Amino acid sequence: MEIIKTENLKKTYKDNGVPVNALRGINLIINKGEHVVIAGPSGSGKTTLLNLLGALDKPTEGRIFFKGEDFSLKTKKELSDFRLRNLGFVFQAYNLIPVLSATENIEFSLMLLGIPEKERRAKSLKLLEELEIADLAYKRPGEMSGGQQQRVAVARAIVNNPKLVLADEPTANLDSKTGALLLDLMDKMNVEKNITFIFSSHDQLVIERAKRLLLLKDGLINDQNN
Repeated sequence: MEIIKTENLKKTYKDNGVPVNALRGINLIINKGEHVVIAGPSGSGKTTLLNLLGALDKPTEGRIFFKGEDFSLKTKKELSDFRLRNLGFVFQAYNLIPVLSATENIEFSLMLLGIPEKERRAKSLKLLEELEIADLAYKRPGEMSGGQQQRVAVARAIVNNPKLVLADEPTANLDSKTGALLLDLMDKMNVEKNITFIFSSHDQLVIERAKRLLLLKDGLINDQNN
């Protein structure tokens, strides 16, 4: 079943007044439950595309559909609510809130959804156990390693059972062993929870794990099915 569809997606930036065509016409369909990696060198537009697919930015031209709904028809508030209810994000820099514990970071989106404290605490603790990091429950980001912070970030991304998780260079700051463990974890979530994952990466470790590989070059995609 189709979850994301793009039509002639283009994004143009200005660099010192000079137009830069980051994306030059992306036509793409991603189905529910897929594990997709968008690969390409730095500056190829991977993060730009991921931001558009996650409704964090708007295209210069073209349209994006999520389960048939056109992003361009939604207001800023509607897009914010849409992200909260449907998407999970894993950022290269983790983006955990420094003053909150692991549990509190994971619970944050549930709090925004109005879920009662007792229920959201139970959900976050259960997820920490599933991810084998229950010992981090009450530690703050500054007390964790990079790999531990990234696991908490993954927990935060999936706690509200999103339909789609977008991960931007998720292994960039991790050693190869920790990166492999993180990928194992997300593979498991993909299979067991049928969560759709879209990664952007130039890490060969991530690319080798892709079930579907999209090569981004000069603002266009070459779709390679593994």
